[in-house]
Amino acid sequence: MDNKNKSSFGERIASSGAFVSVAASLICIVLGLALGLIALAIINVEHAWNDGLMVIITSGLKSPRNMGTVLANAAPLIMTGLSVGFAFKTGLFNIGAAGQYTLGAFGALYCAIVWQLPWYLCLLAAMVLGALWGAIPGLFKAYLNINEVITAIMFNWIGLYLVNDIMYGKGKSPMYDISTTKTFSLRKAAPDSMIPSWGMSDYFGKLQSVTIAIFIAIFFAIVVYVVLSRTTFGYELKACGFNKHAAQYAGINDKRNIVLSMTIAGALAGVGAGLYYLSTVAEWNPQVSTALPAMGFNGISAALLACSNPLGTIFSSLFISYITVGGTKLSTQYYTKEIADVITALIIYLCAFSLLFKNKIRAALMGKARRIQVGKGGDD
Repeated sequence: MDNKNKSSFGERIASSGAFVSVAASLICIVLGLALGLIALAIINVEHAWNDGLMVIITSGLKSPRNMGTVLANAAPLIMTGLSVGFAFKTGLFNIGAAGQYTLGAFGALYCAIVWQLPWYLCLLAAMVLGALWGAIPGLFKAYLNINEVITAIMFNWIGLYLVNDIMYGKGKSPMYDISTTKTFSLRKAAPDSMIPSWGMSDYFGKLQSVTIAIFIAIFFAIVVYVVLSRTTFGYELKACGFNKHAAQYAGINDKRNIVLSMTIAGALAGVGAGLYYLSTVAEWNPQVSTALPAMGFNGISAALLACSNPLGTIFSSLFISYITVGGTKLSTQYYTKEIADVITALIIYLCAFSLLFKNKIRAALMGKARRIQVGKGGDD
């Protein structure tokens, strides 16, 4: 490769947003793990490496069931990450993913337990209810200029207690199993409403919660990527996010796009809940679910780590799920299981500096390309 080609190649890499974003995210992960090791050492220096960080990093690979748990938890996380990231791309902060996820869980479980519908219709119901709950902050933002963060936070709690009240129904709801104080188990009450495994569970230690949900989530990520980067509709949504006034001047209906953006974001979060509960990873407990689902807020972490890239969200969600599962394998003799959340939080905190990392990487690559061009210029 001649000097000119070397230089131009380096400049093309430096100008590649995807490469620079991935490199910045990897730096965040490495630095976050290093800081996590320091935190583990502060708690218990003797076991920080072998019984701490190495357990978190390697536990997912030690058994098929552990890896199956990673996949089962990654599917809904991909969807909530897409929900938050999609809104980010269009200039909105969808902090209401937890509430939309809650409504999606209700839609999926109601259609499964009460109506005994097939899993794909239950998933559609989860999508519709999530979309409706996401549209409300969008309408307030578009037509009343009320910040979507405020509205979404309020509707998170409204959705949670509304769903709990309906599911519990004073102990007489058709969804509530008083013997277990949870919703009826889909495995017993509605086996036909479960997302199929198609033999995947056989490869992950017979873990029945490993289903095709992970492939459905990846499919949605690809669709979102195509919509945002390859369609006029996606361009209009991003244009409104970059500069609403310029978009208006160009003839783009900003109010419609704000509502549509939040509606789509809500639909994605709702599907995430459907994938989680229809795969029977867990059952909803309306009596003790007084806290918003963590999956909705973890989606913010997945979106930030992926720099809101839909395809990157797949990998960031898998990583966060992997670290979380590893944290559950820590010996309680030395550490609390929440230390994995601390390490994840450190990584996400470092994502706030991702722009700085991107600029440094870009400058380093451009500088190297120029040095090659100048240093070898005499050979031309």
